Amino acid sequence: MALEEKRAWIMAVVTVFAYAAYLIVVFGRASSGMVVDVPYVAPLLWTVGAAIVASIVLHIAAAIASPRDAGRKDQRDREIGRFGEHIGQSFVVLGGVAALVMAMAELDHFWIANSVYLAFVLSSLLGSIAKIAAYRWGFQAW
Repeated sequence: MALEEKRAWIMAVVTVFAYAAYLIVVFGRASSGMVVDVPYVAPLLWTVGAAIVASIVLHIAAAIASPRDAGRKDQRDREIGRFGEHIGQSFVVLGGVAALVMAMAELDHFWIANSVYLAFVLSSLLGSIAKIAAYRWGFQAW
């Protein structure tokens, strides 16, 4: 397995676990009341920060485990990376538009922040899945 494919797997797994942890904390606190009244900022920042740190540590571990692949990226890796990022960016755009509409409708900050966070999660997950699929089943540059 190429190092870049390992990195896509790492990103997908870290994204899922971090977002699941965030949802568990927020909905766990909301069991006694309305979800919009739950303090969500600290759990959001902690899970994002922990995901970044975990991703960095796991990327370093993957590079150490595959020293001959570390730092090597061929044309195919670059094209697959670009392909995955373009696919994933669609959710960032959708999340931005959704947040804009929610802000204009003057919805609670909880919903706006969580829609942006969900958009980032879906962007990372979809981009990683697209990269993994391209590595597994082939990639056709257009």
